[in-house]
Amino acid sequence: MLKNALLSAVALIGLMGQVHAEEIKEFRVGIIGGENEADRLRNFQCLGDHLKTALNVEKVSFFPAADYDGVIQGLLGGTLDFAELGASGYAKIYLAKADAVEPILTTEQTDGSTGYYSIMVARKDSGFTKVEDLKGKKLGFADPDSTSGYLIPSVTLPETIGMPVKEFFGSTGFGGGHENLVLEVLKGTFDAGTTFGSGIGDFKEGYTSGNLRKMVDKGVLDMNDLVELWRSPLIPNGPTVVRSSLSADVKAKFKQFMLDLPKTDAACFAAVEGGDYKGFVEVNADFYKPIIDARKSTIGG
Repeated sequence: MLKNALLSAVALIGLMGQVHAEEIKEFRVGIIGGENEADRLRNFQCLGDHLKTALNVEKVSFFPAADYDGVIQGLLGGTLDFAELGASGYAKIYLAKADAVEPILTTEQTDGSTGYYSIMVARKDSGFTKVEDLKGKKLGFADPDSTSGYLIPSVTLPETIGMPVKEFFGSTGFGGGHENLVLEVLKGTFDAGTTFGSGIGDFKEGYTSGNLRKMVDKGVLDMNDLVELWRSPLIPNGPTVVRSSLSADVKAKFKQFMLDLPKTDAACFAAVEGGDYKGFVEVNADFYKPIIDARKSTIGG
């Protein structure tokens, strides 16, 4: 009898914990760096009322970090519930604490692919036409935790230039996010820089999606001022991740909300994702194993 009473008490405590977990009052959204804070907040703001209704929460809070690592640390510390990351940012979290977050979705390009490219650009009036022209020049990367802006160029550029990056270029540096990097290239701070784009569609429009397209759409970039010198192999699109300790009910509701978003509010979907996409597809940690392995071998956790 005592045993049954104890079992009942344990079951009740478990049920109470589950109910409490499902009745979160605030849903916290991390927004990685890459463009200015006002633009990031404006793009994500449309999720506020939608998520309040879908998740039955009192408040949706947005936390735009100055760089990628700000969101990464928030997810590792459990102070954020959802973020959209680059694959390398997710790899950093996975290598530090594999069960901190769960990758659940990624974007699908207009051609059905689930990848994008690191794209190296330079000023059109520089006279550079290919990456080999940059011997001894200054190369800018976007962010140390950026997949397209740092990790993948570091891994794959040596195959093109025939030597380590540090031996080929005169110097390298970071631009403080993708948008600022391109602006620094235009100002002449760097001779060239690595950013990202879908590689699909018209170069003059900044392709169908990615940083270049975002900048064109905002009117801060004229693609006629740039030339593309190099692009990487296809990179897995970054994941939508959720805090692993969220209840299964909240995770399921959030996932379905995001899957439905391209149809329920196409303008919000486009604003959050930055360009033209077909929608979301489901993924898990296995989808990012090549990036996790690449980061572990080159940068570490």
